[in-house]
Amino acid sequence: QLQLVESGGGLVQPGGSLRLSCAASGFTLDYYVVGWFRQAPGKEREGVSCISSPGGSTKYVDSVKGRFTISRDNAKNTVDLQMNDLKPEDTAVYYCAASSRRRFNLCVFDGYNYWGQGTQVTVSS
Repeated sequence: QLQLVESGGGLVQPGGSLRLSCAASGFTLDYYVVGWFRQAPGKEREGVSCISSPGGSTKYVDSVKGRFTISRDNAKNTVDLQMNDLKPEDTAVYYCAASSRRRFNLCVFDGYNYWGQGTQVTVSS
């Protein structure tokens, strides 16, 4: 059974950091494009970041560029999202997703086959 599980969410003050992790079971995450998405209350889900397979190129939505970093840990079969300088507008449920539509050094925010259940990130003082 193919499964994705997110962890690492929580409550943090503005300017703080969190590291989200997306763990896969039943498949090797390095062979999939992986994306992080978020959905805030009353808003549509948006793509935050993705990492390609193969090649490892990354993509970020403009609002998180320079603050968030996506990376693979193949030993742990995870994809992590390091989030620094968090802002209240980053508050949302964060989801990871995997796509089998592989293109060298290219990832996009659509076409994902597998989704996790989400982890809550709240940025508030």
